[in-house]
Amino acid sequence: MEDKKLARSWMLFGDDGMNRLATIKVIVFGCGGVGSWCIESLVRTGVKHITIVDMDSVAESNVNRQLMATALTVGQPKVEAMRRHLLEIAPDADITAIQKMYCEETAHEFQLDDYDFVVDAIDSVKCKMLLIRNATESKARLFSSMGAALKIDPTRIAVAEFWKVKGCKLALALRNGFKREGHFPAKKFKCVYGEERLENRACPDTEKANGSLVHITGIFGFTLAGLVLKEVFC
Repeated sequence: MEDKKLARSWMLFGDDGMNRLATIKVIVFGCGGVGSWCIESLVRTGVKHITIVDMDSVAESNVNRQLMATALTVGQPKVEAMRRHLLEIAPDADITAIQKMYCEETAHEFQLDDYDFVVDAIDSVKCKMLLIRNATESKARLFSSMGAALKIDPTRIAVAEFWKVKGCKLALALRNGFKREGHFPAKKFKCVYGEERLENRACPDTEKANGSLVHITGIFGFTLAGLVLKEVFC
């Protein structure tokens, strides 16, 4: 294999698998604690065409768990910081960075049928419901992250079909929302989730969020990437 950086991937995937990785198109919504690690894993393995979507800029509170968040990138758009990082790994990769929220006003700008895989790492329940509906109505294969906050035990992270996810408040909120609106996902999709739910021991007045740790968000992100790669491998 000419590209020695991907030699270990090639040993597992072979020529056909690596060619497939180089041609698939993946779009990841959410470039935070979960999404950033998913994106990193995909690019390091050999995915060449990836679109990353996130409206936020790097905050100091992101540094404990988000891949592109460092003292040097605070204040920069997450997607731009992530894109620069990815191109240092794979200069020949086709990385499209979109600083935008996926919502009712912007959904029409994303042609999900153009992608082989959609990865959902969005936090907002409303936006997440919209993406799940639209992605499951598209030709793409969807994989979704449920809530990764308030967890510390990596052994309790699992994968299940959405309607079989247990013990996750985000999954429950999504299911209740779909039932309330009478508009459901068009097809089944797999989720990464964890039943564990701890309590915050401190809560700064400036933060309207829950505590989260990199070893958990990283496992969520790597697992999402693994689900994509497993589909390619199989």
